[in-house]
This record gives sequence, C-alpha cells and structure tokens, in this order.
Amino acid sequence: MTFLRLLIVALVLICTPAWVAAHGSGQHVLGVVTAIDATHMEIKTPKGQSVSVRLTDKTTYKVKNLRRPKSPPQVGDRVVVEAEKDANGLVATEVHYSDSKPKTTP
Repeated sequence: MTFLRLLIVALVLICTPAWVAAHGSGQHVLGVVTAIDATHMEIKTPKGQSVSVRLTDKTTYKVKNLRRPKSPPQVGDRVVVEAEKDANGLVATEVHYSDSKPKTTP
C-alpha cells in the first residue's frame, strides 16, 4: 500500500509543472470581435461587456474552421484571447479564432 501511495505522489509531482506551464499565466477573454485594427481589438463577451485588447507584433494567431485564407480575425469572428495585464490594460499574446458563420453541409 505504501508503494502505491509513493507512486501516486511521484506521478502528481512529475505532472504538475507540465500542467502549470501548459495553462499559461494570463487572462482569457472570450467573445466576438466588434472592432479590430493593427493595434487593438474590441471583443463583446457573452455577458455583453466590451473588452479592449492591444495587439503587438508578438501576438500570435491560431485559426480553426476558417473558410477564408489565413488572415487576422475579422469583425464577427469568435475569439478566445490569451492576454497579459500591464499598466495600460490587456495585451494579447495569443488569439484563437474561428469563422462566425457555421459550416454548411452539402
């Protein structure tokens, strides 16, 4: 029984750093893009709040289910933004997004 407990504790200790690193340390903003330009994005959350997130040259974009060629998100696209907070607000580090229109099946 003691060996089993030690094995479980060892597995937890081994896996914890990977889990923490994979999650990231930033805030998540979920919603629909209402405005976007080269330096910022406005996002309307499911609760109806408007959140402004700055975009930088270090911001990365990940696309899912997009019917148009790979490009930055557009107004109407659903997004999940990983952002870091600084003195001036939120700065996007990663933007996951998909086309706002559902795919049609033939």
